Amino acid sequence: MSVFDQVGDWLTNPDHWKTTLGIAGIPQRLGEHLQYTGLAVLIAAVIAIPLGAYIGHTGRGGTVVVGVVNSFRALPELGLLILLVLAMGLTLALEAVTIALVLLAVPVLLAGTYSGVRNVDRAAVDAARGMGMSEWEILLKVELPNALPLILGAVRSATLQVIATASIAAAVSLGGLGRFVIDGNALREYDQMAAGAVLIAGLAIVVELLLTGLQWLVVSPGLRKKTSRRTRARTAIPTSR
Repeated sequence: MSVFDQVGDWLTNPDHWKTTLGIAGIPQRLGEHLQYTGLAVLIAAVIAIPLGAYIGHTGRGGTVVVGVVNSFRALPELGLLILLVLAMGLTLALEAVTIALVLLAVPVLLAGTYSGVRNVDRAAVDAARGMGMSEWEILLKVELPNALPLILGAVRSATLQVIATASIAAAVSLGGLGRFVIDGNALREYDQMAAGAVLIAGLAIVVELLLTGLQWLVVSPGLRKKTSRRTRARTAIPTSR
């Protein structure tokens, strides 16, 4: 029997879709995975989007943004999680996982928001300023709406990265879809291990499609075309105007 057949048999086994004798099934593990992901992305968004918008609007701290993004992206997530668990204890394992995932998502959201706001057409900003708008009004009514495609793209990228990385929660005795990978490896049940990987990849694909569709619905066609041309012309985070 091929690996694909074994994975198919494991995924279609009704016993794996329900919780029995304290052993969590696929729906429960999926819910845990989404919980870890949603919490981390939400916290990261609350931190990074306002900060990125402010820095992008004022132009102050662009070099810091680049440094933070590059430094945080180099962090080894599993190693960071182990250090956090050692420092905080297993009783705070969920908090440690959340911190690790937030640190993964913040650079992506910070860079996307900063780039989106900073790359808004200066003519539109100057026109708004000439109409007597305050700096906050310019940010909220001109820059953020025009930066929305890049911000939503950053949210999508951050969410996918967190989904792929949230499996590390199983390494510190938590749940999530990574539990199937860890347990499958420990028990030498490679069909379970492979099925866990398939479930994580499948979840990432579904979320990618949903967020892409949401972005398509929220962003106007004209703004999509304008942003597409702008992002093709500028692929790096600007450090100066």
